[in-house]
Amino acid sequence: MLRLKSCLCVGLGLFFLASCSTAKKTTVLQSPQTAVINPAKVVEETKVIIDSVPVGSQLANQAARVAGALDSVPLTPEEQARLIYNSGIHKEYDYAQAMHFDWRKPQYVMIHHTSQSSTAQTIRTFQLPHTKVSSHYVIGRDGRVVQMLNDYIRAWHAGRGKWGQITDMNSISLGIELDNNGREPFPEAQINSLLILLDTLKTRYNIPQINFIGHSDFAPGRKDDPSVFFPWDKLAARGFGIWYNESYLLPAPATFNPIDALKLIGYDMKNQEAAIRAFKKKYVKTDLTGQLTDRDKAIIYDLYRKYY
Repeated sequence: MLRLKSCLCVGLGLFFLASCSTAKKTTVLQSPQTAVINPAKVVEETKVIIDSVPVGSQLANQAARVAGALDSVPLTPEEQARLIYNSGIHKEYDYAQAMHFDWRKPQYVMIHHTSQSSTAQTIRTFQLPHTKVSSHYVIGRDGRVVQMLNDYIRAWHAGRGKWGQITDMNSISLGIELDNNGREPFPEAQINSLLILLDTLKTRYNIPQINFIGHSDFAPGRKDDPSVFFPWDKLAARGFGIWYNESYLLPAPATFNPIDALKLIGYDMKNQEAAIRAFKKKYVKTDLTGQLTDRDKAIIYDLYRKYY
C-alpha cells in the first residue's frame, strides 16, 4: 500500500512538473520580450547533411568506368551527364538546392544530310568513339525518327563555322540528320516526319522561324548539306526557315547592297564567293556560281524585306 502511494505521488509530481514546464515554454514563446529567430537565420544555421546527394552503386560503377576500370563498357550520354552533374557538387560543403536555374536551351535547328548509305550506318557512326561526331536526331528514308541525344545535351554536329555572331553553334542548336547521300531527292515520308519533329521542337523551345538553317549556311565552302534537293520552300511554308515569294519578285533598288543583306541574314562573308554559292544552292539551285545575278539580288531583296 505504501509502495502504491509512493508511485502515485511520484507520478503526480512528474505530471505537475511537465505541466509547469509546458506552461512556462508557452509563456516564453508568447512573451514580447523574447527574441524571435527569423527564417534567414534558421536557414543559415541549419546543418544540411554533407552527403545529401546519394552516390549509389550504379554511380560508383560509372565513376570506375571514367577512371578506366571499365573502359570496355562506354558510358551513355545520360550517365555522362549525371557524372558531370555530380562532379559539380562539392562534397566538402553543405548542399541546399535552389529552385531557379536553367539548362542548355536549344535556340537553333540545323539540318544535315548524312552522306551515308543507310540509317543504320549513321547510327553506328555516331556510336563509334573515334568518329567524334553526333546529332540529336536521325530520320530515315522511310520516315523513322531515331533520337540519339537528349535535347538539352550538346551534340557535335555543326563544327567550325559562323552564323551572324555565333561561332559555337553546337552549344545552342539541335542537329537533325536526314538519311540521304546528297545526290538524290528526299522521300515524302522522310520530309513529313521532319515537319512533325520540327513543329514539336519549335513549339517546345519557342525557336524563331529564321533560326532553322542548314549546315552549309553555317559553314559555306566546308559543308554542302543539305543538298539542292532539300525542299526549303516547303519547310518555310510551315514556319521553319525562310523563303522568297516567286510571284512577286521585284528588282533590287540601285541603292540596295546584297552583300550587306547576306551578312544581315547570317552568312559569314569573309569568303564571299563561298557564301554566295551556299546561298544560291539553297534558294536558286540551278546556278551555283559565286557571282550574283539580277535575279539573285531580287531574291535577296525579297528575303530582306520579308524577314529582316
